Amino acid sequence: MGESSVAWVDGALVLLDQRALPQEVRQLRITTVDEVIDAIKTLAVRGAPAIGVAGAFGVALAAAAHPGDVEEVESEAARIEAARPTAVNLAWGVRRAVAQVPQGARAVLDEALAMLDEDGRVNRAAATHAADLVRRLCPDRPLRLLTHCNTGRLATTAFGTALGAVRVLAERGAVENVLVDETRPLLQGARLTAWELAEAGIPHRLTIDSAAAWAMATGRVDCVIVGADRIAADGSVANKIGTYGLAVAAQRHGIPFLVVAPESTRDPRTATGAEIIVEERAAEEITHVGGVATAPEGTEAFNPAFDVTPPDLVTAVVTENGIVGEVNAPAGVPDPLPTRTDPTGPGSIAGIATNVVATPGESPPPVRTAESDDEPAVAERIAAMARGLYTRGWMPGTAGNISERSGERAVVTGSGLSKGELTAADMVTVNIADSEPVSGTRRPSAETTIHTAVYRATDAEAVVHVHPPHATACSTGAAESLRFAGYELIKGLGAAKAADRIDIPVFANHPDVPRIGADIERHLAEHPDAPPVLFITGHGITAWGATLAQARDRAECLEAMCELVALTGRHEI
Repeated sequence: MGESSVAWVDGALVLLDQRALPQEVRQLRITTVDEVIDAIKTLAVRGAPAIGVAGAFGVALAAAAHPGDVEEVESEAARIEAARPTAVNLAWGVRRAVAQVPQGARAVLDEALAMLDEDGRVNRAAATHAADLVRRLCPDRPLRLLTHCNTGRLATTAFGTALGAVRVLAERGAVENVLVDETRPLLQGARLTAWELAEAGIPHRLTIDSAAAWAMATGRVDCVIVGADRIAADGSVANKIGTYGLAVAAQRHGIPFLVVAPESTRDPRTATGAEIIVEERAAEEITHVGGVATAPEGTEAFNPAFDVTPPDLVTAVVTENGIVGEVNAPAGVPDPLPTRTDPTGPGSIAGIATNVVATPGESPPPVRTAESDDEPAVAERIAAMARGLYTRGWMPGTAGNISERSGERAVVTGSGLSKGELTAADMVTVNIADSEPVSGTRRPSAETTIHTAVYRATDAEAVVHVHPPHATACSTGAAESLRFAGYELIKGLGAAKAADRIDIPVFANHPDVPRIGADIERHLAEHPDAPPVLFITGHGITAWGATLAQARDRAECLEAMCELVALTGRHEI
């Protein structure tokens, strides 16, 4: 769907100039730090995820311009970071790139490219989780959605966050119409969101910002869905000016108000919304329209670019890892999730400040949401992933299995079924404690005891067992473990840097499958820092994570490294 808003082409940062839309689609080719800063300040590139990635490429340009001069590169990075103070993703992207400066300019560029590659996957995952939640909050009717500012592929590097969720819902045939706030004063809704929706063929209507509350009052809105520039530890959400007013109106009318953003937008170092610095922009943005004065000369202006919505007005924050904390369903809206008894516990947004440890510049670890999905929704998600992995040849015929935790139980694929034809009805729910089935008409997969062993020994929320060819071949005849080092991909398995070594265990493929599970559980109990992947000799690989997508991604990393081993003949480079 169109050009990327951020790209790296022949040694230059290439941006889709959002100031020219919708009249003109033009690109900016940027080769200096000053040009990066100007593009961010003038909103040629905008949207928290997009400016985070653009900022990282700015550091790459600085590193190339000042090879070996760490102090100068860090100074340039500080200038980039200061270009816009409210969006935490800019600081996150810059600091992540700066961390690679001691390794040289190439390492900085590789990190920026990795961020660019990650962004699309992160956005799609967050958007899918949000779309699932919208359907549970607003079931059995075509949806009339309201969105603010621009949170699509223009605000990210691919797909979008809140607008990405609208796209997922539209793909499912669930959208009747999208009401688009024009978003004064710079009209990101009118110029950009309406343009993206037209490009995607999604029905929409443009409205003035001040009509939104009346649209809710007159039954024209089922759900409000917005993005975020920074989410404080207490759950307060900084977003484009006008968002707070939408949240107040949504609560008044009992309408869900959802925030969709990447984990990198959550900022545990900012304790409350009161600590968020709100950028104020030039008066000319509101005293003039298209260069024409609309107010008397000399009129003073109050022009905040953002506002802060308190957490009690937010129905849910959704990231690529799923729902953060509780769902605060408005009165009259069915609450799809159980209520947590401890509002300050590690699974609650209020507990982020004290329960999440994050390295400066990094997003916090995912918050576990073991009770966050009803089992039918989990079953649908597993079936969809199984069909996708089948088409890749990783779950040939009836081989392989997938599961997801649901409290003290797990939903797992049924036994003896083609993974290319799985439906939600083909899932079985088992007790994690003893692997015994508790619901479903199928027999659970033979490897269920491997899945439950992982759940008992770790905090995993999802497990995939697949048969990718290179990893399966690598495990055949291997010793007790295989060591990998030098491959950038090992960072996806928990290594801090590519130079680290990582030992991935290889388990014997006993005919007695529960014995394999027992071996795995014992190993994980004895090695709590073990990587979240393992081999079973000649029988594929098992991977786990905080979400199905993360578990699959980790399996992909291991398969890709095994393919590199097949090409080079070396586990270490």
